[in-house]
Amino acid sequence: MNTAPADHQPPAWPASVGQRPRVLLLGSGERPRVQQAATRLRPLIEQHAEIVLSDFDYREDLAKYPADFAIVLGGDGSILRAAKQMGSRQIPLLGVNLGRLGFLADISPDELAHCLPHLVAGQCTIIQHLMFNCTVVRGDQPLGTRLGLNEMAILGGPPYSMLYIDLYVDSDLVTTYSCDGLIISTPVGSTAHSLSAGGPILRKDLQAFVVLPISPHTLTVRPLVDTADRVYEAHVRESNESTSVVVDGVTIHRLTAEDRVRVQRAEPSFQMIEIDDRKYYRTLREKLGWGGDVKRQPS
Repeated sequence: MNTAPADHQPPAWPASVGQRPRVLLLGSGERPRVQQAATRLRPLIEQHAEIVLSDFDYREDLAKYPADFAIVLGGDGSILRAAKQMGSRQIPLLGVNLGRLGFLADISPDELAHCLPHLVAGQCTIIQHLMFNCTVVRGDQPLGTRLGLNEMAILGGPPYSMLYIDLYVDSDLVTTYSCDGLIISTPVGSTAHSLSAGGPILRKDLQAFVVLPISPHTLTVRPLVDTADRVYEAHVRESNESTSVVVDGVTIHRLTAEDRVRVQRAEPSFQMIEIDDRKYYRTLREKLGWGGDVKRQPS
């Protein structure tokens, strides 16, 4: 009996005799370490798979290239850019960490040689992660929509002053935050800006959003976690000239008092390849430096 959750799926490409999976090789080419790693790892990848595209400028329309999965060289920022580049056609992705923490890019270059044969043989799991659409609406007119993976943030900017932000869930008023900004984060983004601002860590495959005011001016205000099947809207009552909505680190629109920011589940899911021996709590323990028994820590 298959007891895997619905959002944990086996890969679709286990190689048959004489057939290799098709791979996209992606990364931030402006970083020398990425180009060096691509040169070193390309022969290894080509032993097991067919590289149908190498793109280190994030300029190609990836929908034009039929591929089974992508390998991204870099850090979590490179993975965010790759997810954005894929757009509505998300394919499974393996991150090779050349950065620092690497919550998403969890495989080191040296580990790739061990992992790749297992991956190609289908000895891995594809985990579906929540993505969202962020839409800025003025009146009844949408001003633009952006697909996101980590978070939507409303940020004040100079001249710095307190923001008053109304939050609605399914058109019902939740509260008015007095704060420096507001974050609505996915579980994947819960270990990014949201965590730094005091938010909770959500398991990456949960279907939920975190709503987190930044530096709220009321001590009783705490982060809110709710299902991803709801529609979240935020309205800044009095914006200043720099108040903006930011999706995954990119400013998408300046906000006025006439605008509403809507966040809701997107149709595509971000598909992350999980190698069988790379477990979620192991990643948290190692990346966040959870120490365990303090008596055994070095002096």
